[in-house]
Amino acid sequence: MNNSRIIISLDYANVEPVLELVGQLDPQKCRVKVGKELFTRAGPALIEKLVSKNFDVFLDLKFHDIPNTVARACSAAADLGVWMLNVHASGGRAMLHSAREAIDKSSHQPWLIAVTVLTSLSAQDLNELGIASSVDEQVGRLARLTQANGLDGIVCSAQEVSFVRRQMGSDFKLVTPGIRPAGSAGDDQKRIMTPAEAITSGSDYLVIGRPITQAKEPMQALLDIEAEIEAV
Repeated sequence: MNNSRIIISLDYANVEPVLELVGQLDPQKCRVKVGKELFTRAGPALIEKLVSKNFDVFLDLKFHDIPNTVARACSAAADLGVWMLNVHASGGRAMLHSAREAIDKSSHQPWLIAVTVLTSLSAQDLNELGIASSVDEQVGRLARLTQANGLDGIVCSAQEVSFVRRQMGSDFKLVTPGIRPAGSAGDDQKRIMTPAEAITSGSDYLVIGRPITQAKEPMQALLDIEAEIEAV
């Protein structure tokens, strides 16, 4: 049974480096995330190949559309055998409800989570979008909407995890990108934490990309982060 709390972000433009990387990894020691660029280039065939190699796949396509369209997309994703998929909480109550119903009707039922506020956004960015709330307030509002519609959890910055955990309870899954081991570059993420800080704050799963995928020995980098998590 895979109890790993590490989700490796496969931020590649094509299949070859993905297969090279996963060939070096133990599927019982991690999970993997496929996002928009890779899925657009490689398609469902890559998801099926990763699943056949016993990897738990988080399909990170952030569906955000009218309720019927999102429901059909969620059904299609479930049919691929993914472990988890996501939608945008800002799609609203009807969309979230339709997504939940679609997964409940599927023969394979992955976890369904929602994106709250992207980790690349600051309070100033929200203000420019016409949202007067602070990042914490907006994350909390969308988290409550997500939980009210029966989804399994949310994606949020580790910096919001502590207060979200207090509001949502222990069963609500918190998936946190923007995780960087101490000393790593922040890159394009603005709200980041180390693995130890995120777990201590209440994160369930940590999305980690370049610190593992660009390491000379990816499996060793994974084990080092795992050791840091186990220490706390």
